[in-house]
Amino acid sequence: MKQHDLAGPVLLNRRSALAGLAVAVSGPILSVLPGQVGAQTGGNLTELATVWRREGGVLLVRHAVTEAGLGDPPEFALGQCRTQRNLSPDGQRASRAMGEWARTNGFKPDAVRSSQWCRCQDTARLAFGQYEDWPPLNSTFAGQGNPSAQIQALRERLLAMPAGRTEVWVTHQVIMTALTGAYPEMGEGFLVDAQGRLRARGRVAA
Repeated sequence: MKQHDLAGPVLLNRRSALAGLAVAVSGPILSVLPGQVGAQTGGNLTELATVWRREGGVLLVRHAVTEAGLGDPPEFALGQCRTQRNLSPDGQRASRAMGEWARTNGFKPDAVRSSQWCRCQDTARLAFGQYEDWPPLNSTFAGQGNPSAQIQALRERLLAMPAGRTEVWVTHQVIMTALTGAYPEMGEGFLVDAQGRLRARGRVAA
């Protein structure tokens, strides 16, 4: 896979709102299912499991529910969870429920990749037990990172994936929206095709 020069971590200043979010969509959304289901893991999660089992691919997951706030505190630093906005108890429970859903459906992903933010790492760890940090999944909120290079790296990985391989990528709303054009809830998963188009979506609620 081609290597990209991704910008290093920067301090994040708290902002009161998302302003002027521009979304680049590479193609039409193929199938958008209803956005949320409850803990019974029915409805769209059943469809998601059916498609993932049949076709493989990448399940993009937005980190689970966090403590209140937008972005991160002014002292934010990668590798220091105390400086970040982290999972709430509900988010921790939802992450474990996601892992239980995967096990119940017989899914053991070939790889689990995560943003370097602690809330993404904790979602991946609690759901799947282990993960690999992958900087292209890092947040690009409030001027961080290199959005175009990161999305290009994700697209190249999607195109290069062998047929039938399953991966989970735990990331942030801004990354998922930039890739698919759709807005995920915290803890929601988007199953995407090789072009990054949305095939199915679902959320396990705690």
